[in-house]
Amino acid sequence: MDGILLLDKPVGWTSHDVVAMVRKTLRTALSDKQLAVSQKQSANSQQLTAPSAKLKVGHTGTLDPMASGLLVLVLGSYTKRASEFSKLDKTYEAELTLGAVSTTGDSEGEIRPKSGREPTLADITRALSELTGQIQQTPHIYSAVKVGGQRSYKLARQGKAVKLEPRKVKVHSLAVTGYRYPKLQILTEVSSGTYIRSLAEDIGQKVGSGAYLTALRRTKIGNFDVNDSLFTEKINQKDIEKAIALTIV
Repeated sequence: MDGILLLDKPVGWTSHDVVAMVRKTLRTALSDKQLAVSQKQSANSQQLTAPSAKLKVGHTGTLDPMASGLLVLVLGSYTKRASEFSKLDKTYEAELTLGAVSTTGDSEGEIRPKSGREPTLADITRALSELTGQIQQTPHIYSAVKVGGQRSYKLARQGKAVKLEPRKVKVHSLAVTGYRYPKLQILTEVSSGTYIRSLAEDIGQKVGSGAYLTALRRTKIGNFDVNDSLFTEKINQKDIEKAIALTIV
């Protein structure tokens, strides 16, 4: 089975959880089909399990467990093109909490009050303007960036010192969609490699109040839209096959 599968990942699932679930669903379906054939042809069970074991499923860019939204999976021969899709621009809806900072940059870390000052909408709009375009961004230590062959967040959770260098990323657009202190909602389109929790912290620093990420949803990857995706929790083999047929590119 070859192609692309668009899924809407729910909060609480890891990207690996989604891949494992799709692989299990497809392997179960293949095994059932092979069993039906074997009963007609009197084939032995060893002949049945080999084909399903070759099923390849991978993703083209992780989403943190606390985030929801579009996950692009590649199946079969398309796994060789994973890096091609992972480099596409991405669009996110995010919610920030102002007035405090987090050790992890999101709501899962230790929260510390930063400032009681309430930024005005003009303050925020100005900060977003300054962060639009090509910028230097330092990935958060609780990110999936590899340091010496290990994920940065794993080293950070072990209490080890992690130093990450700033990198060039591009914020194509960054706009306010809602604001009632301390909650700020934004919509942003960014280049691959941009970390939204780092962007949230940068916004908090610009407006002088501090900020951390409290909700994140990915809505687009390149031309792929979450509105065209399947709900992960309700997926089945027939839906997968139909969806793959519509996304062959």
